[in-house]
Amino acid sequence: MNWTRTIKRMAFIILSAGLLSFPGLAMPEAPAYAAGAAVPACGSGDHGLLQELQAKHSGANTVPLGFTDIQFLSADTGRAAGNGFMIGTSDGGCHFQEIYEGQWNFRQIDFPNNVKGWALATVKDEPEIKLITTTDGGSSWKTLGTGGAVFERIHFTDSKQGFGYSLTSAYYTKDGGLSWSKLTTPANTRGAEFTNRNNGWAVVVVPGTGYQVMKTTDGGVNWKTSLKASLDYPVGGRVYSQGSQTYALLYGDTGMSQTSYSLYASSTGGNKWERVIAMDTAGGGPAPGSGPAQHKDGPAAGKPGNMQLVGNSAAFLLGYSPAGEEVAVGRSYNGGKKWTNLPPVPGYAGVISFPDAKRGWMAVSGLKQSALLTTTDGGATWKQKFAFKETQQ
Repeated sequence: MNWTRTIKRMAFIILSAGLLSFPGLAMPEAPAYAAGAAVPACGSGDHGLLQELQAKHSGANTVPLGFTDIQFLSADTGRAAGNGFMIGTSDGGCHFQEIYEGQWNFRQIDFPNNVKGWALATVKDEPEIKLITTTDGGSSWKTLGTGGAVFERIHFTDSKQGFGYSLTSAYYTKDGGLSWSKLTTPANTRGAEFTNRNNGWAVVVVPGTGYQVMKTTDGGVNWKTSLKASLDYPVGGRVYSQGSQTYALLYGDTGMSQTSYSLYASSTGGNKWERVIAMDTAGGGPAPGSGPAQHKDGPAAGKPGNMQLVGNSAAFLLGYSPAGEEVAVGRSYNGGKKWTNLPPVPGYAGVISFPDAKRGWMAVSGLKQSALLTTTDGGATWKQKFAFKETQQ
């Protein structure tokens, strides 16, 4: 057994879980040190970890390391996962520790707290996606269920309740994923989202007509149309909702590495919508809907990635352009009334995690490396904290 690695894992879990488990106790900006003691510099966060992990993934028959998902519970405490590994920090990225190294290739991770978590993952090169869970912060995992997961994404609101989503359906669990019940969604649903057991949204396609964004307040028993957007060949979308702000991301067609899309915002629970982004592309055709929009281009003038809502007014959308080799964030601090597309960074694709309105993290894949970046100004500027080379010598 590698006792050094085990001690590092447990220190990360115990320290972070202890700080997060007491209501009202704020996470410190950095660890406290005795008077007169030297405070370690906050550098890249690597401290030998990168070389150790890369050494295990070098050679002709190995896949270079790369980040596939990140999640930060606060600006200081979070995880980044990829093909066969998970790392974590509890001091804002000054130091990263190896949490897990093994067979699981993580597609998505979801931690409602710093101890209990779930993930969608595959075993090495096998195509079947499994739903797995951890009770020790990610150091060890066990499979839930006997077959493959039907979910494309998951979200747990606490240690017991959660939702699983496929393209057309939504599922609910109240026992930590041991059992699931299918929720009733409208016919032709192509993207559902529930904020709790009663309140949910569905993106519904009407062939030859366009989209209907529908809302339920009784757990799917009844659905009411909230938004309509015209498009000859609708394909799907997603709704993001938190507090008083709701966004509907509706996809157009995709071609020549381009995706057309529209982003709508509502601060009235879906009673009124404003078109924020309407991005037409040569390869993907027209954006869904009609009428004016704040912007004709999204962040990086590329495809839409994941979106993060913070509180009742802040929102961040990742955009990436493989052809332009750029990744960027667009944001609003007032529920979509004013939207700003921010400067890009080099990369092909990425994923973001914003625990508050100013501090956030981004995992970026690029030509030569997969990197973890951080921002303290809401995505206006980014600083690299950690990077894996994608080509090995």
